[in-house]
Amino acid sequence: MKNIAIVFHSGYGHTKRQAEAVLEGVRATAGVAGKLYAVTELGDAEWNELDAADAIIFGSPTYMGSAAAKMKEFMETSSGRWYNRAWKDKFAAGFTCSASQNGDKLHTLNEFWIFAMQHGMLWVGLDLLPGNNNSKGSVNDLNRLGAFSGAMAQANADQGAEAMLESDLKTAAALGERVAATVLRLR
Repeated sequence: MKNIAIVFHSGYGHTKRQAEAVLEGVRATAGVAGKLYAVTELGDAEWNELDAADAIIFGSPTYMGSAAAKMKEFMETSSGRWYNRAWKDKFAAGFTCSASQNGDKLHTLNEFWIFAMQHGMLWVGLDLLPGNNNSKGSVNDLNRLGAFSGAMAQANADQGAEAMLESDLKTAAALGERVAATVLRLR
C-alpha cells in the first residue's frame, strides 16, 4: 500500500474542504491510502509519517499573494529534513484557494514547487486542460481557473466553505487521483 500525505493550512475552512476533496481523489485509487495533516497539529508522530509517505501534497489559502504564515512556518520547520534529504525523490503537488478569481494563486503554487525542489522532490502538476475558457464553457468546468501547476479554487469571501463550487472540488480530487496514479506507476 502506497501512502500519500496531504499537508494543509486552512484559515476559514475553504482550503480544508479542498484538502478533503484531494483526499477523496487519492482514496479513489486502489492500492493507495491518504491522510490529512493540518500544519497546526503536527507532532513528532505526524512528522515521521510524512517522512514515510510516498508523496506529500501541500495546500494553503493564498493570503496577500502568498501561502499563509502557518504554512510557511511548516515549510521552515522542515529544514532539518531538507538538510538530511528525508523527502528526496518523494512526489509532491500543491493546491490553493483564494477569494479572488486570480488572487495571485500561482505564486503560492510556485512557492510549493520551489519548496519541493529544495527538498529534492518530484513535482506532479494538474493534467487537465483549462475549462471555462470559451463561449461554451462555464464555471462548472473542471480546472475552470486554468491552472497547470496544481489545483486552484476560488471561494467568495462572504460565504463559508459549504458554498464552494463543485467544479473546484472535483478539480482538487482530480489532482489527488493524478498524484496517486503517478505514485503507483513510478514508485
